[in-house]
Amino acid sequence: MSYRALPGFVDEREAFGETTVTIETARMRDACEYARDELGFAMLCDVVATDYLGWGGKGVSGYIATATGRDINFPSTQGLQTLPEVKPKRFSVSYHLLALRHPPEPVPSVVSVWPTADWHEREQFDLMGIDFTGHPNLSRILMDDDWEGHPLRKDYPIGGEPVRFSDAQ
Repeated sequence: MSYRALPGFVDEREAFGETTVTIETARMRDACEYARDELGFAMLCDVVATDYLGWGGKGVSGYIATATGRDINFPSTQGLQTLPEVKPKRFSVSYHLLALRHPPEPVPSVVSVWPTADWHEREQFDLMGIDFTGHPNLSRILMDDDWEGHPLRKDYPIGGEPVRFSDAQ
């Protein structure tokens, strides 16, 4: 997926199985709305600020990562020979987004392997909306048949409904 259509798009990079998209500061709100409404990024997981004071200067080691990570308890000068790229601004803010796909990918039913999976798969269908292909009776088990949505999904509206405790209210 290309993120070039995001308002204020500057750059896109792939590393370690994650995508980093750089957006012009003035267009950040527009880009976030677009990511939510058009690209399905329904959940903001975190916001992280970074201070790049002195970054790229003498004595700042470049970050060298490997597939197994880096042992921070073992003193090392590895990277001093490679200075990190100078950043255009002192501070950056990173928004970590999660796209919740609708509907979730179907999963093969295992009722033929374990008959008790009948109830468990129906419960997950009812509460999360997971479609178990090949299930003999995939129908709601806890919520009313006309209930809209799946209440354990993170994108389920939590507005609630007023509760009537007595006839007087």
